[in-house]
Amino acid sequence: MTFQYQASTDHRFRPGLERIAAYRAGKPAPVGPGGRSIKLSSNENPYPPLTSVTERLAEALPASLARYPSIAAPEVTSALAERFEVEPDNIVLGAGSVEVAAQLIHALAGPGDEVVFAWRSFEAYPILTRVAGAVPVEVPLDADARHDLPAMAAAVTERTGVVFVCNPNNPTGTVVSRAELEAFMAAVPERVLVVIDEAYVHFDRDPESPSGIEFFRRYPNVAVLHTFSKAYGLAGLRIGYAIARPEVAEALRKVALPFGVSRLAQEAAVLSLAAEAELDERIDDLVRERARLFEGLRAAGLEPVPSQANFVWLPAGEESMRIAEALERQGVSVRCFPGEGVRVTVGLPEENDAVLGALAPVN
Repeated sequence: MTFQYQASTDHRFRPGLERIAAYRAGKPAPVGPGGRSIKLSSNENPYPPLTSVTERLAEALPASLARYPSIAAPEVTSALAERFEVEPDNIVLGAGSVEVAAQLIHALAGPGDEVVFAWRSFEAYPILTRVAGAVPVEVPLDADARHDLPAMAAAVTERTGVVFVCNPNNPTGTVVSRAELEAFMAAVPERVLVVIDEAYVHFDRDPESPSGIEFFRRYPNVAVLHTFSKAYGLAGLRIGYAIARPEVAEALRKVALPFGVSRLAQEAAVLSLAAEAELDERIDDLVRERARLFEGLRAAGLEPVPSQANFVWLPAGEESMRIAEALERQGVSVRCFPGEGVRVTVGLPEENDAVLGALAPVN
């Protein structure tokens, strides 16, 4: 017999909660012809972690389950500090870069303060902002699906605490130039923290794209976000980090989720950093497949946006749902933003073939 819960009317939920949307994860892959099921809706790396990483994790697993992980995470913090030639005090870890983004917002933007970002950009930005009680300020992308940095600078007010620059941008894959970011930094007050979110930086091949760590070294109001979820293939272990000035980093630690980064995630991060040369080969493969997918979509009569990430954006407008449904019928899930566009994660060659085969007859 199933217990029947009686609906309660006594809870007093916090004001404004009704305006916060739950984060919408990528759709699971449907089953298509011949049992084919391909999930390209979450920007996951199609390759598993390196064998050297998984073998060590298998050894570490039993000992890691019964004990809390180290909050200080000295091994991974030290490895990152050495990798970027910064001090360990500049590194703050979190359960994925999205959790570190939440730390930044909670530390620098209270109720009524503003958080500025491009739109459309990372879907979590407005959610995290509203959860903190702050006000999201969405600045439309320009006609080329790129950050409109002059408009973002103009949107900064006395109430602005944080500005996010997602570079490459999710979901459009576009980047800002070094010169554009220089002009933006000159226009933004030093009291405002500019967060350069580089979740997809490993896939960026644009020679004019700025280096977040370079800007961090030169500007006191810059922080950089990175993740191990994308290029390193550790999305399931949840580890990301910020590189920030010591006073900012200390504030982030105060609002961080205690024990949020597991020992397994810390071990995997250290091992992955040591194996970057091998990982670079996989990244190069994905970049080549990105180019092939882009050209194939153009040949299908679609208009993809040139991408520097591990996905391709189709600004299909009202045709977005039709494209997504055509892919679903073939067992492929993508990220559809109805009325705006479709984001297709770059998969393995055979998965990208399935996308191109499904979309060839669409137009």
